Amino acid sequence: MTDTPLKKVNLQEKFSQISDHWNPRVVGEWSGQQVKLAKFKGQFDWHFHENEDEVFLVVRGVMRMGLRDPDEREVLVEEGEFLIVPKGVHHCPAAHTEETWVMMLEPATTLNTGNLQNERTRNTLEHL
Repeated sequence: MTDTPLKKVNLQEKFSQISDHWNPRVVGEWSGQQVKLAKFKGQFDWHFHENEDEVFLVVRGVMRMGLRDPDEREVLVEEGEFLIVPKGVHHCPAAHTEETWVMMLEPATTLNTGNLQNERTRNTLEHL
C-alpha cells in the first residue's frame, strides 16, 4: 500500500491554469517519470536530449515536429495522436494551429531545451 492518495487529473482544468507558452508544468509523477503539460504557440528551438526519450501527445490543435533522424523532415501530429522522439534525435516542436495543447511523458531529468541553455530553458518546473 501507498501513503500517497490516488487522484485523477482533469486535463481541461489543468490546461485552463496555463496562460503562457513553452513553459511546461508537471501534473503527475511516477517512478522517476513526469507528466507535463504545455501550450505551444509558434516554433520552439532545435535541440536534442542525450539520455531521454520523449512522448508528445496532442490534446488540442495540431503539432508540427521537425526531425533530423538523420534527414530533415516534418511530422504533423493531430489531436489524439502521439509521437515518440528517441534520445539523441534533433527535434523542433511547433504549433501547426494557432495554439496547440501538448502532454509530454518523459523522465523527470528531461530539460525542456535539451542540449541548449537559453531564455526558454526551465530548470525548475511548476507543479499544478
